Amino acid sequence: MRIFFVSLLMLVLAGCASNVVTDYDSGTVFGNYASWAFAQQSEGKNFTSLDGGRIENAVERELNRKAMRKVDEGEAGLLVTWQIVEEERLERSGLGLGFGFGTGNFGWGLSSAPPVREIQEGKLVVELVDAKTERVVWRAASRRYLNENQSSETRRKLIDEIVADMFEKYPPGA
Repeated sequence: MRIFFVSLLMLVLAGCASNVVTDYDSGTVFGNYASWAFAQQSEGKNFTSLDGGRIENAVERELNRKAMRKVDEGEAGLLVTWQIVEEERLERSGLGLGFGFGTGNFGWGLSSAPPVREIQEGKLVVELVDAKTERVVWRAASRRYLNENQSSETRRKLIDEIVADMFEKYPPGA
């Protein structure tokens, strides 16, 4: 019975782990912001990627839920920037091989490590910038990743979930 309760507690604690990390300027009064706009892309791109469109739709939906108005960049109190930060990670695929023999307290063995491959993933980072001071006042970064193996629908759902988790913690202290 004790093992059951410990297992249940571990599941509950794992479910409470946040998929998003947020940070903010503690001196900012977030109630002063009522309008927002997407900031100009700094790389000089005049187009929005497929994931970029998904991200912008999700951010717009979440800020609308916070009763904030989308306006032109020159009139906005907050500017929204986002980026997908690429990261590499190593993933083991399959199992290693091994065999051995021996008797009593002595034996010999031989094994090989499982194959390892590099995976390119991207984590989403969203920042809210005060339009007057041009300083970041709020930042959220995802602990969940987008990768090239995900279908369009999976990517859209994941982006929607990530952005909803991010803005669940906005404004801070609410």
